[in-house]
Amino acid sequence: MPTPPPAPTTRRWWVLTVLCLSVLLVSIDNTIVNVALPTLSRELSASTSDLQWVVDGYTLAFAALLLLGGALGDRFGRRRVLQAGLLGFALTSALASMAASTDQLIAGRAAMGVAAAAIYPATLALLVTTFTDRRERATALGVWSAVTGLSVAIGPVTGGLLLEHFAWGSVFLVNLPIAAVALVAGRLLVPESRSARAHGFDLGGAAASVLGIGLLVWTTIEAPGHGWGSATTLGGYAAAVLVLAAFVARELRTPEPLLDVRLFRDPRVSVGSGAIALAFFSLFGFIFMITQYFQSVRGYGTLTAGVATLPFATVIAVTAPLAIVAMRAVGTKLVVAAGLATMAAGFVVATGTTLESAYWGRIVLAMVLMAAGLGLVTSPATEAVMGALRGDQAGAGSAVNDTVREVGGTLGVAVVGSVLSTVYGPAVVDGLTAAGAPAQAAEGAADSVFAGLAVAGQVPGNATEAVRQAFLDGVSAGSWVCAVASAVGAVVVLAFLPARHRLPEPTAEPVPAPA
Repeated sequence: MPTPPPAPTTRRWWVLTVLCLSVLLVSIDNTIVNVALPTLSRELSASTSDLQWVVDGYTLAFAALLLLGGALGDRFGRRRVLQAGLLGFALTSALASMAASTDQLIAGRAAMGVAAAAIYPATLALLVTTFTDRRERATALGVWSAVTGLSVAIGPVTGGLLLEHFAWGSVFLVNLPIAAVALVAGRLLVPESRSARAHGFDLGGAAASVLGIGLLVWTTIEAPGHGWGSATTLGGYAAAVLVLAAFVARELRTPEPLLDVRLFRDPRVSVGSGAIALAFFSLFGFIFMITQYFQSVRGYGTLTAGVATLPFATVIAVTAPLAIVAMRAVGTKLVVAAGLATMAAGFVVATGTTLESAYWGRIVLAMVLMAAGLGLVTSPATEAVMGALRGDQAGAGSAVNDTVREVGGTLGVAVVGSVLSTVYGPAVVDGLTAAGAPAQAAEGAADSVFAGLAVAGQVPGNATEAVRQAFLDGVSAGSWVCAVASAVGAVVVLAFLPARHRLPEPTAEPVPAPA
């Protein structure tokens, strides 16, 4: 089935509403669980590594299967795959809500990620094929990106509100009514679309991408426990590099690749994708830390911790649409580079946070800068990637865009979380031992900041302050990692991203002649 003629103007914007609702559903689950991490740490006795896997179990499966999800949409129909993904997301959310152990929860989150991988690329591919006029498409992408950015704050706020009144499983059950609305509305409003060119399935490429990304993330998360210079860590990284290299070699040889890696020869695709990856690497890594900071260092409840992230939502809602206006005025290069530089400034501000720092001061300023930067990056960079491709490449382009976003976010949680653990662990052991805690109890406190606070509560003196300071040292180190990643991205964008598009206006996908 080829892509249908463009829908009437009013219908197109209703289609965008359905697509944004669908992408909001899966994007919120990137962050909604963060505010529940302290609860999970207490009720399921989860360590910092366990908490990283609760977050990354979802994003890892999500990221690793996005390429396959995009290919399935191209072949079988993007609306059909979107609908199947929404149904699967509702079912797996219900399963995750009933988990009785950390392992069961991680498995449930991974299953949710599989379903999300069917939803996300379909939304962007359907948007591109629905909005064929470049100016309309840029506006629609601005709205789509704003919704994705808003989820960064909507997730923690929603999670905090639910945890204030219900058990932690409610953060997953809330997905069911949203999925039901998206399913019905999608069936009624969204036209079917698929690539006019039939493609086979590159199962070998899919397996290699899943294995390579999985090895990379697993090694990073487990590195603090094994040691960064251990044989396990070095061997894991070496194996990940070899598998990913084999994936690239296979994709260059096969006539029907899962991912046409030649697309990355175009700097709009490679540099635009890299900017998105670094922005979400930094953001997701920081969100993993800040939600724990609000509850462990500042002592906020779950709802207050969620509400404390609202500056993200407010600023992104303003800057994401303005980014498209700015892009038309000064070009993609300057807007995306400015966005990454602004994010870097926000992370640098965060590195100076102390136990006495006021929320309405350094904390809010840091979040405002990060959110403004993210709003400036996402829409123009996504437009750069998608604007470089033909209509029949919409599925591949959306899969590339979504994969780098999720891989970046997944590695952000893994790398920043591991840096946090590496700094926090030895510092909290030293601090608690100096405060008089037994050696065995101090060692157990290294598992997570919440375990540390539990131990400190049984030790007289300033043991609690020692735990909070150790955690804050880890947050500072993680923030420096985010700052450097964003700053490097800004320099690369200035050096290599073309200033403006040079392609002619896109046309609808070719319709094959009747047999």
